[in-house]
Amino acid sequence: MTYLFLYLVTFVVFLGIDFLGLGVVVKPFFEKHVSYLLLDSPRLVPAFFFYAFYVVGLVWFVSVPALAGDKSLWWVAGNAAIIGAIGFGTYEFTSLAVTKGWSWELVAVDLTWGIVMTVSSAVAGVAVMRAFS
Repeated sequence: MTYLFLYLVTFVVFLGIDFLGLGVVVKPFFEKHVSYLLLDSPRLVPAFFFYAFYVVGLVWFVSVPALAGDKSLWWVAGNAAIIGAIGFGTYEFTSLAVTKGWSWELVAVDLTWGIVMTVSSAVAGVAVMRAFS
């Protein structure tokens, strides 16, 4: 039950931050550089699978070890930043390598946003779990 609660908190924070990002922060950069690739409406099922799978990895590799080893929130933030850089960097650098119109500006914005989301949601999940323990 504890891990389920940790997962749900992390998932909700990640999803909430990304909805903000997709609507306000990152969307203008995608529209500027690759508007011809964007759908009128996002496909929610594949998006859900990404969120669900990504947060499982984040919880497994960062949050659970942090709670089990009583690691600091700085440790959580640092390790979550690595996971965020790997996850979002894979997408961004592959897109830059093979997609017309992909730019370094788009890579920088989306990669930074992915790291911020990953760090924020992992830190929030661990902090909430500690507050309720």
